[in-house]
Amino acid sequence: MFSQRTNWFFDTNPLIARLKAIRDQGEKILDLTESNPTACGFKYPKEKILTALANSKNMSYEPSPRGSLASREAIVSHYQKRGLKVNAEQVFFTASTSEAYAFLFRLLLNPDERILVPRPSYPLFEFLAQLNDVEMDYYSLVYDGKWSIDFKALKQAVTSQHKAILLVNPNNPTGSYIKEEELKELNHICYRHNLALICDEVFSDYRFDQDKKIVPGLAGNSPVLTFSLGGASKSLGLPQMKIGWVIGSGPEELVKPALERMEIILDTYLSVNTPVINSLPSWLKLQSSIQQEISGHLLENRDYLRKKSSSIPSCQCLHVEGGWYAILKLPAVKNEEAWTFEFLEKDRVFVHPGYFFDFEEESFIVLSLLVSPKVFQEGVARILSRLEALL
Repeated sequence: MFSQRTNWFFDTNPLIARLKAIRDQGEKILDLTESNPTACGFKYPKEKILTALANSKNMSYEPSPRGSLASREAIVSHYQKRGLKVNAEQVFFTASTSEAYAFLFRLLLNPDERILVPRPSYPLFEFLAQLNDVEMDYYSLVYDGKWSIDFKALKQAVTSQHKAILLVNPNNPTGSYIKEEELKELNHICYRHNLALICDEVFSDYRFDQDKKIVPGLAGNSPVLTFSLGGASKSLGLPQMKIGWVIGSGPEELVKPALERMEIILDTYLSVNTPVINSLPSWLKLQSSIQQEISGHLLENRDYLRKKSSSIPSCQCLHVEGGWYAILKLPAVKNEEAWTFEFLEKDRVFVHPGYFFDFEEESFIVLSLLVSPKVFQEGVARILSRLEALL
């Protein structure tokens, strides 16, 4: 009766099941995986956010596939402040980054054609690909003090069935940005094999490392057809408002038909909420204060983790250039699942094992830097104390 697109395993992951059981007993868990900014104690400018929704224009419906010009111009201004030149005709809105992926997959790929996705990376891609009849292959990110793309493996992976390379800049969860030389190589590969670049940049505003070789974003990338994705979920810490944006760039002979085709897809769904899109220009003016709140947590937690973990030779805090996550490499005396169960059972601390993000080696855990510093630091202290006691 059901399509093969939803042939997923519905058995609950044992780790998640155990977490639920402990919570059901009323016990407090220090959750170091929290990624919802509205649950992390930030002081939002609530009145200004909500006032923007009380716009009389919201009482009329004037459907526009790409979104209102005023809102698109606000996005253009946002990118110009980051040194990236785009114009309003290149911008279109979706209800979320996930929806943007779905539309781009429909734009670029026929059923069963393939995309290349980084590993490690966000596990949502597998579901999005399957729902859109797209096949995935992986290319590796390798770590040698810093993360980088394994171009030898990437070049070997490309076939005539591939239509796009997917990037996350900075990557989730490695926090690594694309570098200038990497972008040149990516453009060369895409040009040679007639591939598009899809670059998820939702975390790009949260940059720690000031390395001048970092590419802050691919909006305006001209050598090949490129789509840069952003959204209010991360840039404004407002996931509940459900609005994302995509900027198309590249050679004119490819960008023009791509945007025309995308407009038809957008016009078919018209999924973006009118009050939200009308509010976006006002919300973007609040971006600095909201991001300052969020960045405060990220930097304080990152610095605490680096300092405290450095005193334990058996574990390593991997270098992170930006984003909302940190990675701790643990002693290989246990696998990731054993470590995460031990932290949960004995220390009441919940973390993500590396295999959630398709790490190819053991043993890693992934921590959200978004968590309130009090909770984060207590959780990390318990983890490090456990490591010291066992080793």
